[in-house]
Amino acid sequence: MQNVAETIIAQYANSPKLLALINSENSAIDPSSNIDDFYAKVWNIETAEGYGLDLWGRIIGVPRTLYIPPGLVFGNYDGFYEAGASSQNFGRGFFYTGGTVSANYSLPDASYRNLLYAKALSNITRTSIPGINQVLMKLFPGRGGNAYVIDYHNMNIRLYFDFVLQVVDVAILLQTNVMPIPTGVFYDIQDSTGTVF
Repeated sequence: MQNVAETIIAQYANSPKLLALINSENSAIDPSSNIDDFYAKVWNIETAEGYGLDLWGRIIGVPRTLYIPPGLVFGNYDGFYEAGASSQNFGRGFFYTGGTVSANYSLPDASYRNLLYAKALSNITRTSIPGINQVLMKLFPGRGGNAYVIDYHNMNIRLYFDFVLQVVDVAILLQTNVMPIPTGVFYDIQDSTGTVF
């Protein structure tokens, strides 16, 4: 406590032994550093990390762990092809890491924080094209291309990305329910390679 003297009733305010005991205990269990750590690592979403972001994920309703099918991760290894094969897709695949133990992928804190912001925005936005575009801008900041909605006017829309989507990006879009799609509207996803998900 900061003002421990104010919590002692007047009857004991001049007792040296009691005051020494209370002051000693107060300095030993000062919670101010713990409160500051709790605020920084859990309560403030801008600085939260690890467990704090996991709590925010439960509140907002979006998981940190995504399922990535093994065929997607190990389909094209970046730059390593058989002799005579084309290497036109260099920069679009993955480097071989020796195999996986699980098909689950846990997002790092920075990526998960962006996803939490996008999902929070999705929870309060209108399910309109401008609303969807806002969520896309929050979800993919500074990716070097545009992301926007194409409306086919037949209850179908396409989320088009003017850059190459990574496997994790596709998993986020398909598994986290982050996009505020209107009820009864079908949507698909296309990136700059022409791949439709």
